[in-house]
Amino acid sequence: MSRSTELIHHAYLPPAEFEAPQVGVFKASTVIFPNVAAMRTREWLDKSAYTYGLHGTPTTFTLEERLATLEGGTHCILTPSGLAAIAHVDFALLKTGDEVLIPDNAYAPNKLLAEGELAQFGITHQVYDPLDVNDLAARITPRTRLVWLEAAGSVTMEFPDLVGLVQLCKARGVLCALDNTWGAGLAFNAFDLTPGQGELGVDLTIHALTKYPSGGGDVLMGSIVTRSDELARVLKLSHMRLGTGVGANYAEMVLRSLASLPLRYKAQDMASRVLATWCASQPAFSQVLHPALSGAPGHAHWQQLCVTPQEPEGLAAGIFSVVMDARFTSTQVDMFCDALQLFKIGYSWGGPMSLVMPYNMASSRVRSVSHRQPGRVVRFCIGLENVIDLKNDIARALKVADLQT
Repeated sequence: MSRSTELIHHAYLPPAEFEAPQVGVFKASTVIFPNVAAMRTREWLDKSAYTYGLHGTPTTFTLEERLATLEGGTHCILTPSGLAAIAHVDFALLKTGDEVLIPDNAYAPNKLLAEGELAQFGITHQVYDPLDVNDLAARITPRTRLVWLEAAGSVTMEFPDLVGLVQLCKARGVLCALDNTWGAGLAFNAFDLTPGQGELGVDLTIHALTKYPSGGGDVLMGSIVTRSDELARVLKLSHMRLGTGVGANYAEMVLRSLASLPLRYKAQDMASRVLATWCASQPAFSQVLHPALSGAPGHAHWQQLCVTPQEPEGLAAGIFSVVMDARFTSTQVDMFCDALQLFKIGYSWGGPMSLVMPYNMASSRVRSVSHRQPGRVVRFCIGLENVIDLKNDIARALKVADLQT
């Protein structure tokens, strides 16, 4: 054989007995079959074999199995982003004439997707009050196929009565999907919300692995997890047809970070509580929105799910928002955010660097609420910096923007 042919079809195979702390990175589009019979009989849906890189490799199968364990499910699908996971659920489970219900405090692109592409396909949506189970009950119709849940809510951090909402969905025979990015599979078990009282859980979760599981602010990936064999098959077949795969290198990066996820989550949670408590004493902030703080919207529901004998202080993501005093203009609020040095202005969270972002909630909420004070909302996403340094950064920025009194 010529050198070029010999290099491609080289006979050497390394020994199979190799084990190391990190999972091997298997990159493939083409998967080689030993014979035609294997090509015709191999099955990728149950992870018993490999057929094509898009359908799974040892690297992605391993990540999916570990994420299913993290979330308390039995099946997992990887997607290119958290939003892609939301879209995948919508497109796999909804058809023309169906309706989806979305909480008013949901991740904004979830609502934008419903207003855009879903509407174009003849799928309608309604927005419900996440803190009012009765409001959701009034909006469920025979056309309702799917209810989205989020705990805690995006930006404004309300923690819903997740048990009551899921019980309602089960009673009405409607599928419910939880955006579990905030809980990260650690704060509570979405598939067993009432341990010891009879299993009650959501039908599926999505998770923006971009956040806490990756932990570095450098990966875009999402996941869908379920305990239902039937749902898993529907979602996997849709995944095959849509072709929304992930790269092996990104899968490896998430696998490397998973081991430290509980440590990072808890450290950022504790730092967030320290800062949120301190912010509550500052006159520039009329309200602090953090579900673990007494008096925060949905605090009792957070306690119900997240405070356990194993976690007597409960778990909560390292995120909180403040409502700036209503007398401050948007220009002043922006000046405060610009004056911060350690908090960088940017979207996302869960990485080592702390982030800040101002929001105008009037443009992203359908209804007004009585539980939130008037004023601009600023969200802080806590990284791994020293908490005293972060507090001093906020105090200095308040002084620079002249917002101390």
